[in-house]
Amino acid sequence: MNLYHCAIDLKHEAKALAFAAAVDHWMGYLRARGVIRSWRLLRRKLNLAADSCRDFLLEIEFDDMTQLDRAFRVLGEHDEEVERLYGAVSALIARSEFGLYRSFPDPERAERMALL
Repeated sequence: MNLYHCAIDLKHEAKALAFAAAVDHWMGYLRARGVIRSWRLLRRKLNLAADSCRDFLLEIEFDDMTQLDRAFRVLGEHDEEVERLYGAVSALIARSEFGLYRSFPDPERAERMALL
């Protein structure tokens, strides 16, 4: 399993519930297309975080790197619905940071470790 981790701050005029709805529509579309396993959106609570922490976290799960590649290919399609759904999310974002994570130890590493 691979986890695409997105730390997000919205534009000042953006509404949090509008952002959540836009993410729900976009992620629902990607899930229906079979290019993501699952996702969740989290929001910082009680402003309890370091200054470097963003307001929202979006975590998107992928079965493998092939599925992640297929998700990026969907984004590259010249399709009105893709552009509308993606645009509705990205238009509300002021700043974002991304990272790709995996379970650790992963099955491959665990197998190598067992052979030592």
